[in-house]
Amino acid sequence: MASRSSYINFLDLASGDLLDVPHTPRVLPRVMTAPGVISDLDGYGSNDGDSDVCRERNIIVANMLPLQAKRDTETDKWCFSLDKDSLLLQMKDGFSPETEVLYVGSLKVEIDANEQDEVAQKLLEDFNCVPTFLPHDLQKKFYLGFCKQQLWPLFHYMLPMCPDHGDRFDRLLWQAYVSANKIFADRVMEIINPEDDSVWVHDYHLMVLPTFLRKRYNRVRLGFFLHSPFPSSEIYRTLPVRDEILRGLLNCDLIGFHTFDYARHFLSCCSRMLGLDYESKRGHIGLDYFGRTVYIKILPVGVHMGRLESVLNLPSTSAKIKEIQEQFKGKKVILGVDDMDIFKGISLKLLAVEQLLQQRPELQGKIVLVQIVNPARGSGKDVQEAKRETYLTAERINEVYGSPNYEPVILIDRHVPRFEKSAYYAVAECCIVNAVRDGMNLVPYKYIVCRQGTPYMDEAMGRKSDSPRTSMLVVSEFIGCSPSLSGAIRVNPWDIDAVADALESAITMRDSEKQLRHEKHYKYVSSHDVAYWARSFMQDLERACQDHYSKRCWGVGLGLGFRIVSLSPGFRKLSTDHIVSAYRRTNRRAIFLDYDGTVVPQTSIIKTPSAEVISVLNVLCKDPKNTVFIVSGRGRSSLSEWFAPCEMLGIAAEHGYFLRWNGSSAWETSPVSADLDWKNIVEPVMRLYTEATDGSNIEVKESALVWHHQDADPDFGSCQAKELLDHMESVLANEPAVVNRGQHIVEVKPQGVSKGLVAEKVLLRMVNSGNPPDFVLCIGDDRSDEDMFESILSTVSSPSSTAAAEIFACTVGRKPSKAKYFLEDATDVVKMLQGLATASSPKPRHLGHIQVSFESSV
Repeated sequence: MASRSSYINFLDLASGDLLDVPHTPRVLPRVMTAPGVISDLDGYGSNDGDSDVCRERNIIVANMLPLQAKRDTETDKWCFSLDKDSLLLQMKDGFSPETEVLYVGSLKVEIDANEQDEVAQKLLEDFNCVPTFLPHDLQKKFYLGFCKQQLWPLFHYMLPMCPDHGDRFDRLLWQAYVSANKIFADRVMEIINPEDDSVWVHDYHLMVLPTFLRKRYNRVRLGFFLHSPFPSSEIYRTLPVRDEILRGLLNCDLIGFHTFDYARHFLSCCSRMLGLDYESKRGHIGLDYFGRTVYIKILPVGVHMGRLESVLNLPSTSAKIKEIQEQFKGKKVILGVDDMDIFKGISLKLLAVEQLLQQRPELQGKIVLVQIVNPARGSGKDVQEAKRETYLTAERINEVYGSPNYEPVILIDRHVPRFEKSAYYAVAECCIVNAVRDGMNLVPYKYIVCRQGTPYMDEAMGRKSDSPRTSMLVVSEFIGCSPSLSGAIRVNPWDIDAVADALESAITMRDSEKQLRHEKHYKYVSSHDVAYWARSFMQDLERACQDHYSKRCWGVGLGLGFRIVSLSPGFRKLSTDHIVSAYRRTNRRAIFLDYDGTVVPQTSIIKTPSAEVISVLNVLCKDPKNTVFIVSGRGRSSLSEWFAPCEMLGIAAEHGYFLRWNGSSAWETSPVSADLDWKNIVEPVMRLYTEATDGSNIEVKESALVWHHQDADPDFGSCQAKELLDHMESVLANEPAVVNRGQHIVEVKPQGVSKGLVAEKVLLRMVNSGNPPDFVLCIGDDRSDEDMFESILSTVSSPSSTAAAEIFACTVGRKPSKAKYFLEDATDVVKMLQGLATASSPKPRHLGHIQVSFESSV
């Protein structure tokens, strides 16, 4: 039975049974179906034999389309225009002129159902926009419900500790979120040519959409950029649907974040909740996710220089600048531009100004904070409380420190046209962004560009074009643009005294230093604009997808747990009937089996072999045509005790340091490294790390020492393992030992000891005795077994081996490997061995009851 947090299939969440969601109407007549071929579908038009050359296309998917909409009062028809201030529209500058860009998203207005077809057709033809018409109830639950009441507060570190502080998780809102994402995905599927198009999904509204697309198109080029913060794992893990959202993002090829902190938190969540490791690959951070590499990109978005400068060149902007200069003549203007919400820290900013006026009375009458308040994007009592506190604080400051002709705080709480904002940016001596948590926040970038000005603005204001430009920024350390503004004064917005001191420094700093800081900032902002951001992201997306068609793909998992397993083309499941057929026609067989994770499940608490495993191994060993070995990292005492009933079984313990050909023969010790004095160096160091890392322990073997950190904190344990690895490599530089890092372990063992050497030794002994193997089976599940796979391939194919052997190198689990075959788990391994046992000669009577599972190859 499925748990409440998981669903059997997409229809459980995205069907009209849960929410009254109508089927998305197909109103797009010309749909790319193959490279270079466009067909008319659903009865639109006729096939006139024309064909178009396939152009490169980028499909941009976001919650809202970059359009403005209004209804014409005379004709009662909808009129649409491009929103030139939309980031989605400005991104096009980063693409080549030949690239076609399609937009998928919602409109800011509600369209009647009987008008939707006509509007969709018009938007596609005139603007390359594909609207997603969400029913009103669904839109409300999706956006105002799950996005704004669940995800947005959580991503800004706000937990619903009590009913008055955030809304508790509501599964109906989650279902609405999934349903809306499904509708967005359906619209993408109507227009996509999956072989050639790139899809770029934006922001937290659409985090499970990638799962729907990846399920339909396994190799689609799919990128995602998060424009908000990503919280630390301690915050994110409280979300009941945390795994579904993480897996949705991991179905992308490239995931972008504004800062390293946000990316680090995401990677930490993947490590702690999904057990995924990441590494830097040639400067790029990559997550290995079922054979696919999901790349992480860290790049803050920029502003559109041309758009800002065009506004600065408007006569209305120059006139407004002169008006503001006259209004605040003799005063220094500090500017704030923020949305009205609880995370922008407006009231904290006002308290800092109040503190500054209190500790520096001489500044009274000489400084003014102009706070422009943008309309709130959300609703609720939190917004109302923030607005009430802001007004009360401003009134108090003006009453105490103001005069009949002077107000130290001016609140502009109305729609402010772009030209007016640009004028305030150009006049302000200092700009302060004091958010307690924010995604990117481009206000500082816009301020810098407006302070630089343009030649036209200089001429209109009577200012020399070569006159020095200055700007000063006070920015919160909790916003995304902070790391890229090295000349800004960074503050903790909660520290009122420190913010007040920062404002004082900003307005009293020498002009020469202000000029240097401004030049540094302007150079960065002008070179890292929105076009640079978009171009860089798409280039990395292309790089991340370059090996899509060099691998085979399998879809695995149900519902929102769906993911793609991507493996090399020759990699396939080992079918029992195929290997049994080869087994029957061969006479000199070598069989190598790993232990943990291969014949015994890795997760099993009971580590001893089952009676079934002992029985099967006994049958295989008693066949005179077989040489069977267990090759394990475990100690020889455990292995010899567990496999005492298997008299003819060979055992290689501690990765081959000890070897026994059968139960009656003596243990052989590897001659390559008899000197184990290095253990006296290693053990004290490992003990230091064990004491410093709660949950870690040391496993002492006869030939090796292993430091385990499986039960430690994932991040700290991984960090300590890396440090221990570096430490060991330095202290053992001149010792006959090697250091390896594996799954939750760091192992130090003698040089020249490996499972690969065991396989080579056994195979060469068969060759030298005049019985070269004609059948080799090797099964293992971890990195140490890769040595065996490599060894049997090189040994059997060497000139000394006269016979052409049938080789079956098989890993456990679908994952990248040197092996050609895979089996799903230890249960599959045992079933396959049972198949070989029943085919053994002579056929043993006591195995007649075994049910052999014959599986066809994938």
